[in-house]
Amino acid sequence: MNSLFLVAGLLLFGFVQAQPAREPLFTSFDGTKIHYDIVGAGKPVVLLHGFISTSESWKRADLRQALIDAGFKVVMLDLRGNGLSDKPHTAEAYRDNAELKDVMALMKHLGLKNYDVVGYSRGAILTAKLLTMDKQVHKAVMGGISVDFSDPDWYRRRNFHEALTKPGSHPELQSAIDYAKKSGADTVVLARLQEFQPVTSRTELAKIRVPVLVVNGDKDTDNGDPKTLVDAIPGSRLVIVPGDHGGAMRTPEFAKAVVEFLTK
Repeated sequence: MNSLFLVAGLLLFGFVQAQPAREPLFTSFDGTKIHYDIVGAGKPVVLLHGFISTSESWKRADLRQALIDAGFKVVMLDLRGNGLSDKPHTAEAYRDNAELKDVMALMKHLGLKNYDVVGYSRGAILTAKLLTMDKQVHKAVMGGISVDFSDPDWYRRRNFHEALTKPGSHPELQSAIDYAKKSGADTVVLARLQEFQPVTSRTELAKIRVPVLVVNGDKDTDNGDPKTLVDAIPGSRLVIVPGDHGGAMRTPEFAKAVVEFLTK
């Protein structure tokens, strides 16, 4: 009998051990718990992941280690609704730029000021809005995006929301929806993220005065022409690196371009 209890205990211990550790967590402005990770030492830089993704995407990219080697303190977080962060389903949890309020609350929680931001794909959309909200941002990198997100009725946002809320409505996006389900993403949350995705107008973009770098893969046309974003942000510049939308951010060329920009 004791051996049975021992086996059961070991199995239970193994199950508990197998669960992903959510720590470290911080409690954001509305009580939502956000998972984050910090590596390196030096000037802080925040990495914002894309749609149907988590901060793990940066751990598989060359950029993370390149920033550490260049003397940066790298802050990564699972944006609310993603990864190891809380996943509320209510509209209230995502409206009014809640994700950006999380970033700002996290940096305040950590006592980090005058920081840089690197956002890729949807993370770049968030970066643009953050530039209008937080004067602590020193430099910004936006990858895999054009100016199209400045349109509140942008077809990519609208179509993804419809694909997630009306199954079969957009066959061209079905592979992305299937991937989301296979990866364990919460599709209710993903729909909310599209429903309340931040919009930064061209007028707001024209008022940005911090240095901005736009980086895009040479085979990436998913989110439009990146040159349109450079044209919209005064003083920004464009670097083209190898890769499609999914692969460009993982390349050493992407890492090199970002580090060179942030260290100048």
